[in-house]
Amino acid sequence: MTVLPDDGLSLAAEFPDATHEQWQRLVEGVLRKSGKEVSGEAAEAALSTTLEDGLTTRPLYTAPSGADADARTTGFPGFAPFVRGGTPDGTSASGWDVRQRIAGSDPVRVNEAALADLENGTTSLWLTVGHHGVPVAELGRALDGVYLDLAPVTLDAGAEFADAARALLALYAERGVAPAAARAALGADPLGHEARTGEALDPAPAVELAREAAASWPGVRALTVDALPYHEAGGSAAEELGLSLATGVAYLRTLTDGGLGTEAALGQLEFRYAATADQFLTIAKLRAARRLWARVAEACGAPEAGAQRQHAVTSPVMMTRRDPWVNMLRTTVASMAAGVGGADSVTVLPFDSELGLPDAFARRIARNTSTILLEESHLARVIDPAGGSYYVEQLTDELAHAAWEFFQTVERAGGLAAALRSGLVAERLAATWAARSKKLATRREPITGVSEFPLLSEKPVVREAAPAAPSGGLPRVRRDEAYEALRARGDAHLESTGTRPRVFLAALGPAAAHTARATFASNLFQAGGIEPVHDPVSVDAATAAAAYAASGADGVAVLCSSDALYEEQAEAVAAALRAAGASTVFLAGRPGTAAGAVDEYVFAGCDAVAVLSSVLDRMGVSA
Repeated sequence: MTVLPDDGLSLAAEFPDATHEQWQRLVEGVLRKSGKEVSGEAAEAALSTTLEDGLTTRPLYTAPSGADADARTTGFPGFAPFVRGGTPDGTSASGWDVRQRIAGSDPVRVNEAALADLENGTTSLWLTVGHHGVPVAELGRALDGVYLDLAPVTLDAGAEFADAARALLALYAERGVAPAAARAALGADPLGHEARTGEALDPAPAVELAREAAASWPGVRALTVDALPYHEAGGSAAEELGLSLATGVAYLRTLTDGGLGTEAALGQLEFRYAATADQFLTIAKLRAARRLWARVAEACGAPEAGAQRQHAVTSPVMMTRRDPWVNMLRTTVASMAAGVGGADSVTVLPFDSELGLPDAFARRIARNTSTILLEESHLARVIDPAGGSYYVEQLTDELAHAAWEFFQTVERAGGLAAALRSGLVAERLAATWAARSKKLATRREPITGVSEFPLLSEKPVVREAAPAAPSGGLPRVRRDEAYEALRARGDAHLESTGTRPRVFLAALGPAAAHTARATFASNLFQAGGIEPVHDPVSVDAATAAAAYAASGADGVAVLCSSDALYEEQAEAVAAALRAAGASTVFLAGRPGTAAGAVDEYVFAGCDAVAVLSSVLDRMGVSA
């Protein structure tokens, strides 16, 4: 009888471990079948993905050793460098704080929304107050019926932060909330306001609030380091982190100059970051943020006070206005990543937030997203569940180094205020967004429901207009903005003529020959608001010409088939289509195929935005 070892898990014990080199040789063989003759590290590099900030995602990660292992020591939750969480129990006891954002200027409606949210799963409120939200004088009305000793309140009041903060603190006193029971983020963020609006604010009121909070309100944080303005201006993850560090350091200097001790100053800051549908990058970003801030606290002589308080918000940049229902999927992934990454508070933006004021259904879905992740998926029961993953640890480390490098660049420029006013920040973020815009335009970064699988027949989702957002400083970008402009042109044409702009797809040969490219072309043109009209099957030039004439197409036709059939039929079919009225004939395939027979090409990696804009111009569809 064979006696198993104590662990009982020795099924592979008699087999030798595979080596990295053996795996690379297998990769070489697979790539060779696809026509790529590469070997060794080059084979591995062929499967790697380039990210922003000069980072690369490799296809395989293995356990680090030696100096690499030492560099990636992450410690334990609640201990410096706080990579694994700011407190020993993380969010495992009660889950993260489900913080619902409430926009709107009518205090009665804001109050109704706040009470509904709190009664149905939300654990704290994030209110827009002042010129872009509820008037400061009406803050009490907006919070009628809210148990302020149980529900933390976060304020977003821009230039009116001091008045809004005083109004909230007065409300606590008026309603008999003990200072020790109050939980709030007063939202003072002079540098964030300057980034949003270009308007510089005096930091003195923020220092005064911080001194008062530190002395009398132990559960209140006066200042918010909001990194969303940089994310919404097109910044990368490392740039968002680097600028948040620069903001935090600037506030530490101001607070300590204003009389607070280092530990007290550190305790007055809360950080706000964007959570995107790139789940691993979001997880790594939040972990790296804690590590970086711990390094700042260590340099300031207060290493044990360096646990960063984090508020994660699902990214406004990733939200789409077309097919907004898909936003529910994006925010689910983003909030999951925020929770796994260790955020203390998570705000899920409603799926219709880019269309105006969210309705009750959208708000319900937003708050229930966190409820499902916490109560049904038990996501918060494990502290730092991604910790120990070779990939996540490496990405966290690389992202932290890239962010620190950019932070040092900003510091060398004189700090964040100087970098904002000199244009350094705007130029850096604009360059990052320009590079990303190329990926969006070529659909190498796809947007489901917009650049991929759009639905032209969708009914528009209409919402009441929201109060105007602050503007005048850094721009606000959206992933869908170029395609949204194209779709708007198609919509305007439909409204004025009763039909959408149409393109004719000439599918040559059997389905096996044309289906893939016809699907590709159909998807592409619909992304620009152009309706593709399919030829059932064009068996010859005459059939294709007749089908084009009956299609109602606006002067543009696209040949869709295999390279072999293009060589046989493209020239004759293209000539017949032109004779039938097509002013431009495209070919779906590689440039140069059937050269001379067609005018333009559409293919994987082409600049879809430029192609679609050109097609609409040729159709006479005005911008």
